[in-house]
Amino acid sequence: MTTTPNTPTTECTKRFAVTDLAVEAPTLKVTDSEYVAQYTYERTVVEKHADGKIIARPNKTDYTFKTQRKVPRVGLMMVGWGGNNGTTVTAGILANRMKLSWETKHGMKAANFYGSLTQCSTVRVGNTADNEEIYAPFNKMLPMVNPEDLVLGGWDISGMEMDQALKRAEVVDINLQKQLYSHLKGLKPLPAIYYQDYIAANQEDRADNVKKGSKQENLEEVRRDIREFKAKNNLDKVIILWTATTERYSELHAGLNDTADNLLAAIKRGEEEIAPSTIYAVAAILEHTTYLNGSPMNTFVPGCIELAERENTFIAGDDFKTGQTKMKSVLSEFLVSAGLKMCSVVSYNHLGNNDGRNLASPKQFRSKEISKQGVVEDMIESNSTLYPTTADHPDHCIVIKYVPYVGDSKRALDEYTSEIFLGGLNTISMHNTCEDSLLAAPIMIDLVVVAELCERISFKTESMKDFARFDPVLSVLSYLLKAPRVPEHTPVINALAKQRECIVNIMRACLGLHPENNMLLEHKCRAKN
Repeated sequence: MTTTPNTPTTECTKRFAVTDLAVEAPTLKVTDSEYVAQYTYERTVVEKHADGKIIARPNKTDYTFKTQRKVPRVGLMMVGWGGNNGTTVTAGILANRMKLSWETKHGMKAANFYGSLTQCSTVRVGNTADNEEIYAPFNKMLPMVNPEDLVLGGWDISGMEMDQALKRAEVVDINLQKQLYSHLKGLKPLPAIYYQDYIAANQEDRADNVKKGSKQENLEEVRRDIREFKAKNNLDKVIILWTATTERYSELHAGLNDTADNLLAAIKRGEEEIAPSTIYAVAAILEHTTYLNGSPMNTFVPGCIELAERENTFIAGDDFKTGQTKMKSVLSEFLVSAGLKMCSVVSYNHLGNNDGRNLASPKQFRSKEISKQGVVEDMIESNSTLYPTTADHPDHCIVIKYVPYVGDSKRALDEYTSEIFLGGLNTISMHNTCEDSLLAAPIMIDLVVVAELCERISFKTESMKDFARFDPVLSVLSYLLKAPRVPEHTPVINALAKQRECIVNIMRACLGLHPENNMLLEHKCRAKN
């Protein structure tokens, strides 16, 4: 049978599937317990002069990376376990673990991890001798936690059992829900911290499962919850993930939350400007447990960051990057790198889930607005030809409305207006309908999987006496976060492709492989006789 590339055919050819990746290189030593890789990191150091001249110099640093091969038994504790995101993650992991399928009006569906970077994307490894490009599943590059093996638990201000919480969320297809009810019945979130001023007043009717006592007592109780969950489930480690509703911003004051000691003292005094999320973060840090912030508020006040650095414990945030913001980071990079002057970005959302209900409150909306606005900044800063001064920055407007009827099916409308050649204008309009929690759940899983991998990686340079871990502010996770936290004096990268390549190239470095540079010189510079 002969076909042209555009001729449809019913024949199906199974693609080559990578089941295992082995690296043979003098730069990699493999033992039963770890990978030890020698890696030369090459970058360009630039010197600026007042007259606009720059001098670029290549720079090399030799690294040794160690990656522990044994995958531990991991527990995930979610703050907001009974909410839309928490119930969706739980349902998805159980459905995949039990290999469930269910009937819909579109036919039979089977459990999958679509939308997950770690479970459903691939990484280009290289070319064969016949110039066939070989891609390996992301999770075959290095040993990673299987999401199906995660032990789940957490806190929620609503004491509703998880089967009823799944029904309340109205996210998962009803025929899948019915198969999960018996597995979720009897599971109830632990009492959560609730300070009424931090979330919208309309959340009060859900708050029937809250911790009592002072802020210091709340801190100690959360620490105890973590230890007991770890011991009860025979876990090697626990990761904490905030997926509860957005809080208002906390005020920053000297003597209150500016240092680690001041923050701990403020919690003891019960100061009002100590948010529930910050108490969870402090508890996790003191228990040497990674804490991931999936909402946009300023959980990581300066004192919290200092505490994480002091305790050498990972923290990462802020705000899951799901639909509209992910597209914005891609389109903004495309427009600016193409030499088009993006002058206006207008983003409108409406949604009807509990997140939308909470964001109807101005204080909570402000937290979300701040996290969404920063996504274009590094792209703008990268091009002084289009944007020579800060006055040239594009207008950026964000609107979020609560429309109960649409539930979790969020609508996002975006308009990008750019100046083009000889004063012309180009406008790109997008309409995006996305089921919010079904996009967020795989990202939550990815955050846990990649964060746990980072806990097993250490490095050393020639100038270092001992091996060390990545910086406690785990910016490696930026690809998955809307407003990525980075270590002090570190550039913020929002461009999606760069964020993904960062993760991929770190994994390659851990295997003694060079980063992919996409030059393909073997094809462009063929020797001629």
